[in-house]
Amino acid sequence: MSEMCCSPLLSSPLSDEDASELATVLKALADPVRIKLVSIIAANGEGCACDFPGATGKSQPTISHHLSQLVKAGILQREQRGKWAWFRVDADRLASVRKVLS
Repeated sequence: MSEMCCSPLLSSPLSDEDASELATVLKALADPVRIKLVSIIAANGEGCACDFPGATGKSQPTISHHLSQLVKAGILQREQRGKWAWFRVDADRLASVRKVLS
């Protein structure tokens, strides 16, 4: 996904396209498990999918679903390393969301 190019909410109204893109990102973040996953990954720089069930108390299929939603929204980047997927926060994506909301 491309970086958001819309201006901050308080400076001008968002276009329909920008509002839709922002809503997609916010929907992906609107879940406590997903927020926790993003915070774990951000705090550690990256994280292996194999570690998240123990860290969240959720099953591997549930974690996989949440991670895929975060990747689809552009919040996380995924890298396959052998058997396991590793994830990193897309700092530019989160910065663009933060900029729009400020």
